[in-house]
Amino acid sequence: MKSENPIFNHPTLQLLEKCETLRTLKQLHAHMITTGLALHTYPLSKLLLLSSTLAITYALSIFNQIPNPTIFLFNTLISSLTNHRHHTHIAFSLYNRVLSHKIITPNSFTFPSLFKACGSDPWFYHGRALHTHVLKFLGPACDHFVQASLLNFYAKCGKVGVSRYLFNQISQPDLATWNSILAAYARSASSGCDTSLSLEVLCFFNEMQSSSIRPNEVSIVALVSACADLGALSQGAWAHTYVLKNNLKLNRFVGTALLDMYSKCGCLDLAYQLFDQLRERDTSCYNAMIGGFAVHGYGHRALSLYERMRLEGLVPDDVTFVVAMCACSHVGLVVEGCEIFESMKEVYGIEPKLEHYGCLVDLLGRAGRLKEAEERVRTMPMHPNAILWRSLLGAARVHGNLEIGEVALKHLIQLEPETSGNYVLLSNMYASIDRWDDVNRIRKLMKDHGINKMPGSSLVEIGGAMHEFLMGDKTHPYSKEVYLKLEEINRRLSEYGHKPRTKEVLFDIEEEEKEDALSYHSERLAIAFALLASDSTSVPIRIIKNLRVCYDCHVSAKLISLIYVREIIVRDRNRFHHFKDGMCSCLDYW
Repeated sequence: MKSENPIFNHPTLQLLEKCETLRTLKQLHAHMITTGLALHTYPLSKLLLLSSTLAITYALSIFNQIPNPTIFLFNTLISSLTNHRHHTHIAFSLYNRVLSHKIITPNSFTFPSLFKACGSDPWFYHGRALHTHVLKFLGPACDHFVQASLLNFYAKCGKVGVSRYLFNQISQPDLATWNSILAAYARSASSGCDTSLSLEVLCFFNEMQSSSIRPNEVSIVALVSACADLGALSQGAWAHTYVLKNNLKLNRFVGTALLDMYSKCGCLDLAYQLFDQLRERDTSCYNAMIGGFAVHGYGHRALSLYERMRLEGLVPDDVTFVVAMCACSHVGLVVEGCEIFESMKEVYGIEPKLEHYGCLVDLLGRAGRLKEAEERVRTMPMHPNAILWRSLLGAARVHGNLEIGEVALKHLIQLEPETSGNYVLLSNMYASIDRWDDVNRIRKLMKDHGINKMPGSSLVEIGGAMHEFLMGDKTHPYSKEVYLKLEEINRRLSEYGHKPRTKEVLFDIEEEEKEDALSYHSERLAIAFALLASDSTSVPIRIIKNLRVCYDCHVSAKLISLIYVREIIVRDRNRFHHFKDGMCSCLDYW
């Protein structure tokens, strides 16, 4: 046992744990040499671990003087180095020394830290080579810790299918392995638009519970993140209750995930109530809450929280500036948003990145200051990406500036020739002014590139179950009833004087057909189904849409909320719209 060996309890090691300066470290190192303590592996590992955090060059000099370092010492230093991205190349140099060694070989403790380092550029390509080394030195039946690190590596590369394959090879996955696959799918889901990945997280979580593995805080964060992406309020609230009932820690990680979930499910009051109750609030917690206010269109409340965060002594990070500027963008606080952008460098010494310029362009573009927004894109210190040009194109569409719209699309075709939304935005601009020859030209351009318009899809939660609808969808079990309800809704909309805005329908077809095309948009089908399945006027209809809500659906939803006395909460790809009593929370600034 460790306690029975006097070396493990040596007073020098206790002093080593309290060492904070390089000078003190050198004194202790000298003492270890004179007492012979430096001849033993365990004290050496402690010395290497500490020295690598204080001065890497000193740690390497110690290591290079060890006559025959064991794999344990190699692993200790490699693991410490991979915790610092700028030392990763040294860690791999040490690993190469292991490979060239005549006596020692890598073991189960060698690979996890290296796979962790491979999870970011420029080290991705090393990961597959490491995988072959795992098979060579450990065989296919390596321990769970190595398997979990492999899962994480492939997930960070976006290869969730490989992660799933590796997971399926494990006969009895432990908690760490379950958490790895849950986090893999949750991370991939949040970085894309594929709701099926989030649904997989919910399925995995159910399987884990069936296997008698008890979830911990890491499991809950993955589950709640998936619920946030899906807008699955019932499952997210269940996860919150599970944390409280099972005495799990409501730490800042779980708290931030729950804040994000309640915000993205349209329950901003619950999110803020939880925010005030959290004992641990770091920058990430504030970012989640500020972002929640932003997407719901409460710009002033977001800025108040931003100021509160600064007064509490928390330093804003890159994400803070993004969500604060987005909050300004959604409500037209141009001066405030520009001041936040300028403060990044002037106050905090942070150079704005692409995402911050993207927020600035969006802020100016939404406010109609298109020339200024275009100038920012052209004069920024880095090459603008597709997001910036798309933001400019969207603003040009809203404000009817064809000249800037055409310039933006030209750049977008070069950067993202296969993204349908770019062509659709400009096509809508041409359609709105009856320039059908140009609409057909854009559609031919899409056809020549083999591009199909991304179908609109909407998720609606009824009784804890998620129902998905696509535009013109007739696959739902109650599709016949849904379409009958749509006819009723359209009739009542007409009675209230609603005239469908058909200018943005992409096809040069008869006016009656255009009206039908608008009626079958995915969010209309979701609203019709929700009205059928839930007749309680006290329960809001919650819809998650993958695309931006079109103008006609926006106007229709306002009227439907008045006609049927129902609150309708729609989260599109940009923000939330709360439709109630014939009004929308965005005040038509969207």
